[in-house]
Amino acid sequence: MITLLQPARAAGDTIRMATREHLLLAMLDIPRLVRHPIWRPHDPREGAGLGVLLVPGFGFGDRSMTLAGAWLKARGYRPAGARIGFNVGCTTALVDRLVARLEQHATDTGRRVVLLGQSRGGWLARLAAIRRPDLVRGLVMLGSPVLDPLGAHPKVVRVARLLARLSTLGIPGLMDTDCFTGPCYDANIKALAAPLPREVPALAVYSRADAIAPWQLCLDPYAECVEVRSSHTGMGLDPDFYVAAAPRLARWARAGAGTEELPAAC
Repeated sequence: MITLLQPARAAGDTIRMATREHLLLAMLDIPRLVRHPIWRPHDPREGAGLGVLLVPGFGFGDRSMTLAGAWLKARGYRPAGARIGFNVGCTTALVDRLVARLEQHATDTGRRVVLLGQSRGGWLARLAAIRRPDLVRGLVMLGSPVLDPLGAHPKVVRVARLLARLSTLGIPGLMDTDCFTGPCYDANIKALAAPLPREVPALAVYSRADAIAPWQLCLDPYAECVEVRSSHTGMGLDPDFYVAAAPRLARWARAGAGTEELPAAC
């Protein structure tokens, strides 16, 4: 057991080391965000109860989306966490869990749901939208390298490959080698490149200052692409992101208010 725990702790330390600098820089944006006019809702009923499923980035949990959830709730949306842990597991398994969570939130809210994901969470959300477009009102991706998930910063890819090696030692809940090669990888890459259905409008947010996901890889050809000036980790704390997201979310909320019927359960 000690043999397994030691590399697991090492992986956790590596993830924290890889993100610490960005987290510290990102936290500096919090005061700027809460002082910005976009933080204060003009209409607390704007969201009309539209559900929003928040999907965290690689190595992060639902708590990393707390401020985004608070912003949405203040505007009358119904945000909910993805409940996929720290987003370090097998891609296919995580998408399965995300789709199940999407189904539940759509049932709870009685209408289609917006998927809002950061980094890896964004392209997992895109895979979920491809699988169940009938449950998705819109898709928002922040710094998500959808054109090549393995094109992220080499340090992040090394961490991911380390987790795959730990998985071979028997540590559960981690991505495995199929996430990098083989049929599982091929199937997910093919799905990730698929056109988004016309009924799923999408917003892809990118930054040329992103040191983790090269901005060119975040330009989803089937989404509206908007540039901000933030770090990768700080994108969800950047007022410019909320300025860009607000009118689009409001439009999606109006489009489906009181007019939708969910597909019958199987």
